[in-house]
Parts: sequence; C-alpha cells; structure tokens
Amino acid sequence: MIRTGLIQRRNVADRETNMAGLEKDIRACARQGAQLIVLPELHNSLYFCQTEDPAQFDLAEPVPGPSTERFGALANALGAVLVLSLFEKRAPGLYHNTAVVLEKDGRIAGKYRKMHIPDDPAYYEKFYFTPGDSGFMPVATSVGRLGVLVCWDQWYPEAARLMTLNGADMLIYPTAIGWASSDAEDEKDRQLDAWQTVQRGHAIANGLPVITVNRIGHEPDPSGQTGGIRFWGHSFAVGPQGEWLCELPDGVDAIRVIDIDSARSEQVRRWWPFLRDRRIDAFDGLNRRYLADPPL
Repeated sequence: MIRTGLIQRRNVADRETNMAGLEKDIRACARQGAQLIVLPELHNSLYFCQTEDPAQFDLAEPVPGPSTERFGALANALGAVLVLSLFEKRAPGLYHNTAVVLEKDGRIAGKYRKMHIPDDPAYYEKFYFTPGDSGFMPVATSVGRLGVLVCWDQWYPEAARLMTLNGADMLIYPTAIGWASSDAEDEKDRQLDAWQTVQRGHAIANGLPVITVNRIGHEPDPSGQTGGIRFWGHSFAVGPQGEWLCELPDGVDAIRVIDIDSARSEQVRRWWPFLRDRRIDAFDGLNRRYLADPPL
C-alpha cells in the first residue's frame, strides 16, 4: 500500500501565503502517514495564463531553485515524496510548465515538462510555455515509478499509454481546470463529467491507478475581458479498473489521504491483458496528425 495525500486549495496573489498554506497541508498529510503527496498545477501563484503579460515571466524560477530547496527540506523532514508543479525558467526566453518530483530525502528524483500546451480563451499557455522535450518517462522513487503528466495532458490517451509502456506504476496529474463565467449549468456538468471520465478511461485502459489534483476558487481575469475562471476542484483518485478511491468536493480547501494498493495493477492486468493484445503492427498511423485528408 502507498499512503497518498491529495492537496486541493485556492490560491491568492501573495506567493508566500500560498506556499505557507501548502506547507501546512503537506504537514497535515504527513501526520496521517502519507508517503506520497501531490500538489495542484502551478501551485505557488494565481493562474497567470488568463492574459498574455510579459511581466508574468518574473514568476518563473530555475529547477533546482528556491521552491525545490524549500519543499525539498520539508520532504526530507517529513520523509514523504512530493509532486510539485512549477513555472520553470530553463534559460532566458525558454520557459516550461514543469512537474518536479522530490524524493523523501529532499533531492530531485526527476521532472516532467508539460507536453500538450493549450491556447484557449483564459488559458493562453502557449504564450508562456515551451512544450516539453523529454518524452513520457516516469520518475523512479521510493514509492514506485510515477507517471507524472500535467493538466491538458490528461485528455490524451497517447500520453497515458506511453507513460505506461515506459513502466509507470501510477499516473499523476497536477491540474488547474475550471469553468468560464459564461458556461451554462448543463455545460458545466458535461465538462466535469468528461474530465473525470477520460481519466478513469486511462486507468482502465492501462490497468493503473490515477491521481488528479485540481485547484479551487474563483480567479478574476486581470484584463476584465472575461468573468475569470472558477476552478472546480473535484480532485480524485481511481484504481486500475476506474473504481473510485476518493473524490474531493467543489469549492472547498481540502486534503485527503488514502491507501493505493500498488499490487492491484498486476491482478487487474491478468484479468484484462490489454497490453498483451495490442496490435502494435497496425498502429503506424498514430504518428500522423490526421489520416482522412482527401488526396491532392
């Protein structure tokens, strides 16, 4: 069993307030015996991608850097593996949305740079983030090989599959997703249901647990052009058959510590040997953008 903590919380404009709140929640998870603790996407600040503002690049930091040092010391003190989500400055003019995994002794076990970068109203991430270039490689830790992906990646079955084929023991998605003020109530329901369903599908198709941690709260649009984003929370974990292990509420700061049976995937894959029966000889088209284009 892997004792796992999920931290769901709202963010404010002050970076120190956010980080101090996260430290408090991390300690609370550790007191409940958490060996692995997952934080939401871009957890140190407000979600700055609602506008295209060059000044926001000042929020970025190197990896290793101040956040990995601060949370690394905490990981070492508590003996817990932490999954962070940072705005990484790789070089002048080169920035990434980066998940960093800290081992329980505080060192950096590995990192993953977000591969799929959205560009939608209020989610102008292509302005800020260069797509990752290190592939879909899980991070080896004392609690297993963590297939860490980030938010928009969660809609792509190829990303989950490649993490699985590279030996991941579980899939983890730090996330920042919410509703626009213009969304009707029935549309909100459809979006939330689709978001959970696709990730449960990744769990089932790959025979792995999935952990998804979202932020909550309303964050206004600094430009005033939209009504901002209300992040919907509903952080959750499911087992390798998509079975619910936990779901956190909407609109509430919350932590949840659960046990994930790391041996269950082996049994499920014996019942449902999807990896065995894949027709890898027939999948060449997956490396093409679209196959049904009319002939020239």
